[in-house]
Amino acid sequence: MYYNYYVNTNAQSNGDHEVHKSGCSHMPDIWSQKFLGSFTNCKDAVDEAKKTYSTADGCYYCANECHDR
Repeated sequence: MYYNYYVNTNAQSNGDHEVHKSGCSHMPDIWSQKFLGSFTNCKDAVDEAKKTYSTADGCYYCANECHDR
């Protein structure tokens, strides 16, 4: 199954740009979201985000297996 993923264009205080699965309760504001695409897993979404944001990682809540990756 494919899910839509987004990256927060605003870095957190630690410099990370978090990747979220569509529907996450911790999604950034609409103007701070960049659509990454549809993926079957967060690893591929984080890899896509890292093309622009080298410090991207998965959201603790919706992409925990990619958190601190």
